[in-house]
Amino acid sequence: MRAVPLSPESREASLRAMATEELDVLVIGGGVVGGGAALDAATRGLRVGLVEARDFASGTSSRSSKLIHGGLRYLEMLDFALVAEALKERGLLIQELAPHLVRPVPFLYPLRHRGWERLYAGSGVALYDAMARVSGRAGVPLHKHLTRRGARRLVPSLRKDALVGALHYYDAQVDDARHTMFLARTAAAYGAHVASRARVVELTREGERVTGAVVRDLETGDSITVRARQVINATGVWTDETQSLGGQRGVFKVRASKGVHLVVPKDRIRSEVGLILRTEKSVLFVIPWGRHWIIGTTDTDWELDKAHPAASEADIDYLLDHVNEVLEQPLTRDDVEGVYAGLRPLLEGESDATSKLSREHAVGHPAPGLVVVAGGKYTTYRVMAKDVVDEAVDGLEDLDRRIPASITEKVPLLGADGYHALWNARHRLATDTGLHDVWIEHLLQRYGTLIHELLALVAEDPSLGEPLTGADDYLRVEVVYAASHEGARHLDDVLTRRTRISIETFDRGLGTAEEAARLVAPVLGWSEEQVAIEVEHYRARVAAERESQQMPDDETADAARLGAADVVPLT
Repeated sequence: MRAVPLSPESREASLRAMATEELDVLVIGGGVVGGGAALDAATRGLRVGLVEARDFASGTSSRSSKLIHGGLRYLEMLDFALVAEALKERGLLIQELAPHLVRPVPFLYPLRHRGWERLYAGSGVALYDAMARVSGRAGVPLHKHLTRRGARRLVPSLRKDALVGALHYYDAQVDDARHTMFLARTAAAYGAHVASRARVVELTREGERVTGAVVRDLETGDSITVRARQVINATGVWTDETQSLGGQRGVFKVRASKGVHLVVPKDRIRSEVGLILRTEKSVLFVIPWGRHWIIGTTDTDWELDKAHPAASEADIDYLLDHVNEVLEQPLTRDDVEGVYAGLRPLLEGESDATSKLSREHAVGHPAPGLVVVAGGKYTTYRVMAKDVVDEAVDGLEDLDRRIPASITEKVPLLGADGYHALWNARHRLATDTGLHDVWIEHLLQRYGTLIHELLALVAEDPSLGEPLTGADDYLRVEVVYAASHEGARHLDDVLTRRTRISIETFDRGLGTAEEAARLVAPVLGWSEEQVAIEVEHYRARVAAERESQQMPDDETADAARLGAADVVPLT
């Protein structure tokens, strides 16, 4: 397998190919499930197309809690099958599929009551660890019991009266947007035709059978008709809207639940581990994230704009109030660097409370030639992808060959193969390239063995080995590479998903926007006028988000966020 770039040229070639050849499978939706489905189908030897209306992971798949976990709260709900499945996937991702992107992360669970709570919670975490080991894919250390003194040694910021003891356990975390992009890029390496900014505007039919889709290239305005034997609808919270494009009624209803997260600097909370706290509705995480903490999440019904769900002042206050209940030094609004909101696609019908709706997925076949997948959780994306491709394969009985079963359990993502050996050689790599060890480690944990492609760019232009102005956690080469190899088409893609500058700096990336735009301009063929448009579009987006976060409720926050245009105009 050769690592092909998601370059502007490869995007054009993919659209041309989809316009001229009949596909076995067309996947609609470039989130984690859509990317996973494209990879699953491509590695079975099928002819595959993947189209995404905006950017890869631009919806739910870039706005999660960044956790790969079994879900302790699902264990409490007695959903043992879901937890066992997720823990197996967690181990696979850490150990084999994406070790450069997924890694263990420690958590502290404070105990508030003596006696019974330690027995109750300890039994649950012990079962959690046992289920992971039964799967043969643990990938993380076992949990430990701590006294209050031992817990506060790990988390000095905890108030003394906030706990009587604690449990110390492990889960895993991931940069969700990068992982989703890697799925799409790995699918392309196995032959899938992949294109972002390609919106499906119609599902084509012959009688009752869905035969493909009309796809509009949002960069040029041109439309193509893609013929496919099977179409997979993997559009998450947009499932119902996608179904309606072909006149089909949905086989199940997807309900959107809004989750809001805050990002604060690491020095605001003195701790060596993350925290998991109970709330009256669900749980609250404080998650280590480089030089930052992610605090989340909320869980509320959402029926407004799905493209850009807005975080209100009430959402932010809710998170601050709950985390401050256990901190000696309370956080304030001034401590918040970044805020992001995402929508979970939950299957409708089990509870009026979104926090109790099922995270299990469902696959349906609403019409010949059309398969839909919905629900689920990020951690189990590979299982969802396998199940929906299995359903699509059942509709390919006219092929003159036997279609193999899924093999994605054994298919590492690009950058994973040889990662551990390269990590062991990181100090030598730093010496050979002249980059500091810290930068080599940073690049390895974001690109894995593809680091050599970035180092080659730095060798050609040493200025790319310098940190970005105003966002010195990233190198200039990462911005160039995002456009040349990772499918970024606009400044927002670079600052929000290929990097996380938009939530990791107090100015939300405004200080580096122009420099970043000028770095990608030669790759994407931007004129000076287009550079100015990209920067202004990004500034308007940041202004709209900041305004929405000062609004008292969902309705006013949504109205404020919609003040910024969704599509960047091209000159």
